[in-house]
Amino acid sequence: MTGEVYDMVGVFITWTTYGTWLPGDARGWRDTTLGPQLHDPDREAAARAKMKFPEVRLRPYDRQTVEEACRLHCCHRTWCLHAVNARSNHVHVVVSGNEKPESIRDQLKANCTSRLRRQPDPLICERIWTKKGDCEVLFTDEELWNAVAYTLHAQD
Repeated sequence: MTGEVYDMVGVFITWTTYGTWLPGDARGWRDTTLGPQLHDPDREAAARAKMKFPEVRLRPYDRQTVEEACRLHCCHRTWCLHAVNARSNHVHVVVSGNEKPESIRDQLKANCTSRLRRQPDPLICERIWTKKGDCEVLFTDEELWNAVAYTLHAQD
């Protein structure tokens, strides 16, 4: 993370469901230290071979649960939730809060997991999410609104 937590106007957080966006993926992928990476079929095959559980896809009902869990947790923590969009294989959140971006991400993921396992038709699987996720710190209003627009309008 560059800059201090209090210098940011928000954070654009993305995390994926287990096994659906592996290192080496043809859509591109992001290394936590090296940034965006190109397709690497050998790396993708190696990552798939290491999977201990089946990949996870969120059902429409699960996606609603994730979005509501994010809204409620942000309200509870008094964070400003600018946008949330849960897809079948990933989640985007744009939020402002006076905590480290990784802490915000981890709290949201944990809360979503808890809600998915307690919903009327629970999502039963060993792992729902991949480890960590991407946290892009946003320092300007323009960056914030671009992330909101992407989250709300640039998804399939």
